[in-house]
Amino acid sequence: MTVPVFLNDLGVVCALGRGRAAVADGLFAAVPGGLSDNRVLLPGKVLAVGEVLGAVPSLAELPEALRGRNNALLDAALAQILPAVHAAIARHGPERVAVVVGTSTSGIGESEQALRIRQKRGQWPEGFAYGQQEMGSAARFVRHRSGADGPAWTLSTACSSSAKALMSAARLLRAGIVDAVIAGGADTLCRFTVAGFSALESVSAQRCNPFSRNRGGINIGEGAGLFLVTREPGPVRLAGWGETSDAHHMSAPDPSGRGAVDALCQALHRAGWEPGSVDYVNLHGTATHHNDAMEAAAMRQVFGPEVPCSSTKPLTGHALGASGAIEAALCWITLAANPEGRLPPHWWDGHHDDALPRLALVPAGGHAARVPRRVLSSSFAFGGSNAVLALEGRAHD
Repeated sequence: MTVPVFLNDLGVVCALGRGRAAVADGLFAAVPGGLSDNRVLLPGKVLAVGEVLGAVPSLAELPEALRGRNNALLDAALAQILPAVHAAIARHGPERVAVVVGTSTSGIGESEQALRIRQKRGQWPEGFAYGQQEMGSAARFVRHRSGADGPAWTLSTACSSSAKALMSAARLLRAGIVDAVIAGGADTLCRFTVAGFSALESVSAQRCNPFSRNRGGINIGEGAGLFLVTREPGPVRLAGWGETSDAHHMSAPDPSGRGAVDALCQALHRAGWEPGSVDYVNLHGTATHHNDAMEAAAMRQVFGPEVPCSSTKPLTGHALGASGAIEAALCWITLAANPEGRLPPHWWDGHHDDALPRLALVPAGGHAARVPRRVLSSSFAFGGSNAVLALEGRAHD
C-alpha cells in the first residue's frame, strides 16, 4: 500500500508578497504585479526582476557562515511554519525531523559583494565567510534555526532543485526514515546569474511574455518556499511526481520534449490520474524561445488543448532553484485557500505564436469549472533535469 504524503503547512516569500494571504492577493489580482525595475544587477541596463522588496530578517546573531540574503529569505519563510515545525519536533523528536532544501545561488551574492571590497581594499570585509556561498549552507541554516536534527541536505539541480526537494521528502517519509520533513528551496538575485542568462541572450528587460510570438526571455526572480511535509493528513497531498534527465544539452531542452512528456506521465501514473482529471497545470513557462516551444509540444501531447494552464513567472520572475517550491506554493494556495475556484492567470500580450500548439492559457480572472482539486506543477531545468509535481486538494481524498 502506498503511504500518502501531505504538505501540511506552507511558508512563502516572493515578489508577490510574504505569507500565504499576501501572495494569494497578488496571484489573483486583476492587474499584474510582482516585478520591479532593477538598475544594479546588470550595470548600464534596467531589468524587470522578481525582487523581494523591503527588509529581510537579520541573521547577525548567527555564525558568519550561516548569514546572507538566501538564508534570510529562508528565515522569512520558515518563520511562517515554525509553530507547526516545533509541534512536529515535540511529537516525534528532533532526530525524526529532516531538512531538504533546493538552491542554485546560495550565498553567491555575498561573495560578489565581498570580492568587490577586496579588490578595492586588498582584504576581505568583516563578517564575510566563504561558507556563505556553499550550497550546503541552506540546509544547515534551516536545521540550525528550526531545531530539526534528522537528515539534512541541499539539492542543486538548477531550476528543478526545490521541486526535487519535495520528492526527496516524500521518499524519506515513505521509507520510514523520518516522520516529518521541512522541504522547499530558496534563491537570491545576484549579478552572477543575471550576467549568465544575459550571455545566453535569454533575459527580458520588460515583464516576460511566455508563449507569445513576441517573447524575449526571462525575468530573474528570488524568494523562498518551505513546506512541512508529513504522513499526517493535511490540506494538500503530494499525490505523485515525475523526474527525468534528457542530457540533451547543457542549457537547451530536447526540442522533442520527450523528457518533459515522460516526467508529466510519471507524475500522472504515480498519482493514479488520467490527464482529463487534472484541473490546472502550472507551466515552467520561462518565455525563452526554445523552452516554450518544447513545453507547448509536450503539454499538447499529454493533455491536448483543453486543460487550463499558465506560467506564473510574469508575476514572480524565474526564481531558479526556488521556482519549484514557489510555484508549488502557488498551487497549494490554489487548492487549499481558494473556495472561489480561481486559477492563476497567464499574463501575456495575447499574440499567439503560430509555430506552437495552442494551449488553454488561463485568462485574467479565470476560474475552474469546479473547485480545483488536482493540479500539476512543472520545472524543466538546465541539462534536461525535468521535475513534475502532482498535488491534490484534500477534499478529493
